[in-house]
Amino acid sequence: MLDAFESLLVEQGERAATMDATAKAAGVSKGGLLYHFGSKDALESGLIDRLNVLVDDDIAAIEASPEGPIAYFLRSSAMENDPLDRVLVAVSRLAQAGNTTATAALRTVRDRWSEAIRPHVGGPVEHDLVMLVSDGLYYNSALDGSGVAGPVPTGAEMDRLIALVERSAKA
Repeated sequence: MLDAFESLLVEQGERAATMDATAKAAGVSKGGLLYHFGSKDALESGLIDRLNVLVDDDIAAIEASPEGPIAYFLRSSAMENDPLDRVLVAVSRLAQAGNTTATAALRTVRDRWSEAIRPHVGGPVEHDLVMLVSDGLYYNSALDGSGVAGPVPTGAEMDRLIALVERSAKA
């Protein structure tokens, strides 16, 4: 049911993600949906919980990455339509529709990533560099689906970008 709600948000936006549409997309009755999620607020809360779990996993991966935290963080900033990307887009759709809880959740996610990167850079400016490059990679890869793709390096180009940012971030 949560997958169906997430898919509706990602593919059709917040207005289309009604309880009726979610039940239909999930292949359950509205009563069945209401049994598990008593309101749209409960669905939204479940989605934000999913986001938090996936971000917990991502933070652990940042810390444990053999290539290093900055490299992992930047490489994973290019969207690949994985579960974390999908839930980020879904929660963003809620935030765009004025959901203040979703907006706060997205701010918390960015703050958590920021804190995970902070110990691995030389100072505040270097930290901003890593975060802004990450934002740019994410933004440009998000545009890719709209036919207005921005530059998202891959392969050797991504490796060179990461090496450049890592050298600059240690300054």
